[in-house]
Amino acid sequence: MKQKISILIAVILCFCMLWKNGTPAEAAQTPLTSLTFDMDYYYNTYPDLQAALGYDYNNLYRHYLDSGLAEGRSGSAEFNCLVYRNNYPDLQASFGDDYRAYCVHYENYGKAEGRNAAGDGTALSVPATASASALIGSYATAYNPNISRAVNVSLAASRINNVVVQPGESFSFNQTILPRTAANGYVEANMIVNKKYVLGTGGGICQVSSTLYAAMLSAGLPATERHPHSLKVDYIPEGMDATISGNTLDLRFTNTFAEPIQIQAVADQGTLTISLYKL
Repeated sequence: MKQKISILIAVILCFCMLWKNGTPAEAAQTPLTSLTFDMDYYYNTYPDLQAALGYDYNNLYRHYLDSGLAEGRSGSAEFNCLVYRNNYPDLQASFGDDYRAYCVHYENYGKAEGRNAAGDGTALSVPATASASALIGSYATAYNPNISRAVNVSLAASRINNVVVQPGESFSFNQTILPRTAANGYVEANMIVNKKYVLGTGGGICQVSSTLYAAMLSAGLPATERHPHSLKVDYIPEGMDATISGNTLDLRFTNTFAEPIQIQAVADQGTLTISLYKL
């Protein structure tokens, strides 16, 4: 009887150890379905893998898990992990850089919920410096990629992307994105001036500053200068916007952390995502 009790206790302890690590071992090894990894699609879409790995399911599947997900490669015609991550800040908050978790979520819940995961994620791949660091805040907003302001959104995002702010150093959004002139690549689009929408060079850049401010709030990083719009904007909740105007209104912060902060900003297919990392 004592021996049976000892065995039972050992089994229970083993199960608890497995459960503590997230899921039982069997569930953790469950292969992804064709929703997120279609071998034929993966093989035919990436010629470099054809030469390196051949038409072999195990090799291609292992590459997808170990490298492809983080590189922004699509596992099927309807699923790209980085697009899925960027489209939904709630998932970013839950899964961080656990790429396989996004696959499992899409298979079990996301597709049924009507979430979108299609697209090219190569532009969204996280640089090595960021992937090895700690994500402290992130926020995503949507924009129309087919109108002129999208040019300004993409350009302003590219100018703050990969900027590193050292401990104690101050960051100025206004200075970083350069003056809004045609010579600097900006185009005319709607902007708010004196509580009215008017055409002006650089219209749309405030979506980038507002998304950055929301990411700062997520990271617990206070602004040393921030101004709300004179009208409500539709791309971010009220109180989370940050307007920029000439050289008079700016978004600024000082890095109050002991580590450098890197800004990652990506505008892709109508989604602007800004993330802050401790390096």
